Amino acid sequence: MEQEIAVAIDDLTVAYNYKPVLWDIDLTIPKGVLMAVVGPNGAGKSTLIKSVLGIIKPIAGSVTIFGKPYKKQRQLVAYVPQKGSVDWDFPTTALDVVLMGTYGTLGWIKRPGKNEKKAALEALEKVGMLPFKSRQISQLSGGQQQRIFLARALVQNAEIYFMDEPFQGVDATTEKAIINILKLLRKAGKTVVVVHHDLQTVPEYFDWVTFLNVKKIATGPVKDIFNNDNLIKTYGINYQVSIQE
Repeated sequence: MEQEIAVAIDDLTVAYNYKPVLWDIDLTIPKGVLMAVVGPNGAGKSTLIKSVLGIIKPIAGSVTIFGKPYKKQRQLVAYVPQKGSVDWDFPTTALDVVLMGTYGTLGWIKRPGKNEKKAALEALEKVGMLPFKSRQISQLSGGQQQRIFLARALVQNAEIYFMDEPFQGVDATTEKAIINILKLLRKAGKTVVVVHHDLQTVPEYFDWVTFLNVKKIATGPVKDIFNNDNLIKTYGINYQVSIQE
């Protein structure tokens, strides 16, 4: 049976000051995969996600989410941004941040009620952060902050999750907790797309991978395309990584 397509990207080109950051990207992401997007610094990995979400406007190409434009499917998508792009000094509690994930369904005028608060507390429990619900986000460690943002995404109960370097700057315990949650999302039929930099963990964490370096180098199941050929094409001839063939 053919897999349903969650995200379809056609001829996507993005440029900053006339310099292409992504060039003519064709990419289909099947429903229900846990996919890593890998490539060197400046390869356009974060730009790819931001283009899908309409945060960055491409100069050419189109993106559909389950066959329709993102604007019409916004409620099906959750996004965990890079930690560095968040104002952590903003005076708000962990619970309030997670409750923000319910605004997509509520709209900005309605306030979160009993059901939303229950869902937010459950999400905090899933990521092991329930005891910190009243803590100001500025007082949390980097790993704890990342868990809070993951909880905010979980409470959206989306179909597709985009995560920009969710393991950046977190300890080993948090990394393990996050990947376990991502695998549970995949098990539940969700699609998870992760910008990832640690090549050694790709075979253990992911079942699908996209190699990117301004252009798409390769995409597909990890067992088929995560090999030295594609690593060399993506990172350059001097790149060495030991892979269990």
